Amino acid sequence: MLNYDPLACLPSSEELPDSDDTPVDNELQDLIPGLLKALLAIAWPERMDWYFGVDMGIYYHPDLPAIVPDGFLSLGVERFYDENLRPSYVLWEERRVPILALEVVSQKYRGEYSTKKAEYAKLGILYYVIYNPNRRRKPRLEIYKLINGGYTALEDSNPIWLPEIGLGIGMERGTYLGIPRQWLYWYNQQGEKLLTPEENAKLAQQKTQQAEQKAQQAEQKAQQAEQKAQQAEQKAQQAQRRAELLAEQLRSLGIDPDSLI
Repeated sequence: MLNYDPLACLPSSEELPDSDDTPVDNELQDLIPGLLKALLAIAWPERMDWYFGVDMGIYYHPDLPAIVPDGFLSLGVERFYDENLRPSYVLWEERRVPILALEVVSQKYRGEYSTKKAEYAKLGILYYVIYNPNRRRKPRLEIYKLINGGYTALEDSNPIWLPEIGLGIGMERGTYLGIPRQWLYWYNQQGEKLLTPEENAKLAQQKTQQAEQKAQQAEQKAQQAEQKAQQAEQKAQQAQRRAELLAEQLRSLGIDPDSLI
């Protein structure tokens, strides 16, 4: 009996374009998802069951163009196949829909609040994250969860815990690639952000400086204690010398100093 696999007839990730070739119109659309990917590599160094794509096409139908989020996270997939890495993310190969999609809004809207939102919901992506750094009055960070086939906005808090991922996501000022600004970060369950390599280095430097300061303070206290001990010894020696002089004077007068005790 011949076993027929219809998926084997579909084009592979190597045969499909890796993106839609649309240039980003804001550098943050690369940097922010790139930071989230770098932080995951630090947080999950031993895990090989996740993948974070940046500006990569997600193919869901062989006859339709790919959807290209600024970033997306998949769990339960191979982190990488080989040294050539993934050219694209093909659902009929991966057999796993991403759990999170990220869009960074620039000056030019690209359907982040409408068409893309509907597409991600149709695909079944559990979390949809929109970051709009240009907003002043409305929330810059919006996180939606897929409930009953539609996206529902999660509570307006920072960070927001994502239990299915085991991390929270939020925004905070920090430094990445030497750029100080507001960035998106992953957070642990205690609400502590996962630090960038620069922030880790700065924190280590601060701890070293604090340790050096404490050591200097301890050394100063030890020196002060030694000085006080020396001063006390000098006072004791001076008192003993005065007592000896007084005893000599009494003896010169014919008085036994021991008889006065």
